[in-house]
Amino acid sequence: MIVGILVMELRMSEADSLKSKRRVLKSLLDKVKARYNVSVAEVGKQDTWHFSTIGVSFVSNDSAHVHQTLTAVVRFVEDLGTVELLDVRMELL
Repeated sequence: MIVGILVMELRMSEADSLKSKRRVLKSLLDKVKARYNVSVAEVGKQDTWHFSTIGVSFVSNDSAHVHQTLTAVVRFVEDLGTVELLDVRMELL
């Protein structure tokens, strides 16, 4: 069993309150879950308007599949254009 963990540091320049930040994040997280069947949640910086840390996990029996899926998630978030990716860390266990 291979477990992939992806941590993304995001910036949302358009958010002007925690409420608007959470609206943007909810939409983003729902789209990622629906498209890639991964577990995803905000795991840091919950009280900061413009920044967030998102954690994504994916389990498979093939490390190439895990890497490919998590890389596709990063590309998808970049292509949406609703947030700016500041940092990306990926680990396979």
